[in-house]
Amino acid sequence: MLNCLVVTLGGGLGACARYLIGLVPIKEPFSFPIKTLFINFLGCFVIGLIVAFAEKESSISPKTVLFIKTGLCGGFTTFSTFALETETLIKTGRIGMAALYVALSVFVGIALVFVAGKL
Repeated sequence: MLNCLVVTLGGGLGACARYLIGLVPIKEPFSFPIKTLFINFLGCFVIGLIVAFAEKESSISPKTVLFIKTGLCGGFTTFSTFALETETLIKTGRIGMAALYVALSVFVGIALVFVAGKL
């Protein structure tokens, strides 16, 4: 139960941070979603940092990792988790599985948005 509270707190802070970044008044050239791209890049960097640090440093609390990785990054962007899972597949030699995961995530995800829009 404590783990759920840790994730909830991190997720709430991540979602709030995403919302606040969305409020930053930036003229997006050609309607390019620069703020979303920034959020996704930052989330990928943070999740990569926490995983690498946790692998090297045994003194970091598993709850801290849970708070940042699942909570904060999960609330900020699920793209960071997608990137981490893809990197794990590649690092473990499952290149084909990684390519399939990326292709399905992107193309089926976009298709589902179109399908849902037609309902």
